[in-house]
Amino acid sequence: MQRAVQKAHHYCTVGNPPDEEEQNTVAISESELDNARTAWGDGLIAISAAFDEGGIDAARSVADGVLDAAYGYGLGPVLFKPTMASGEQTFRPTKRGALSYFVGHDPEFPLDGGFGIKSWRAMRSETAASFVDGDVAMWMGWVILTDKHGGVTTVDKSWGYKKDTDGVLRIVLHHSSLPYQP
Repeated sequence: MQRAVQKAHHYCTVGNPPDEEEQNTVAISESELDNARTAWGDGLIAISAAFDEGGIDAARSVADGVLDAAYGYGLGPVLFKPTMASGEQTFRPTKRGALSYFVGHDPEFPLDGGFGIKSWRAMRSETAASFVDGDVAMWMGWVILTDKHGGVTTVDKSWGYKKDTDGVLRIVLHHSSLPYQP
């Protein structure tokens, strides 16, 4: 289990931080955005694998590490709108709300089924557009997830990133939805 948490942290830590003088002047690169998306996908797959191998407690532990490593809850509220959330719990600005979305099993969020425990095995992304301004970047496109049975789910996704004081890219905006079906 500890190895899974370390592995998830490794997946979600992107790039080498610049020195203190550089960190506020180095713009986020497209490769950092690519690495951040890959790290998020690897973290999601690690959560699924932990659940499949060790159940909900293992998945919760890995998901907690993924959230700490990838998201900017230490910077303030994260503007998180999960794919399958509704009503008063549509938006998840707190880590607890995000954790519940990924693994479920939280009585405060009774409708959460655990998006991260759906036996995901692969993730790839396709960029529609990105925007970078110094230590802030935004990306939108498609995330294509494959489960252990070969089923594919495509999600419309937007992420906003900010480099923290250590130069680590953090998700501060996460919006996803299923593609519109006219």
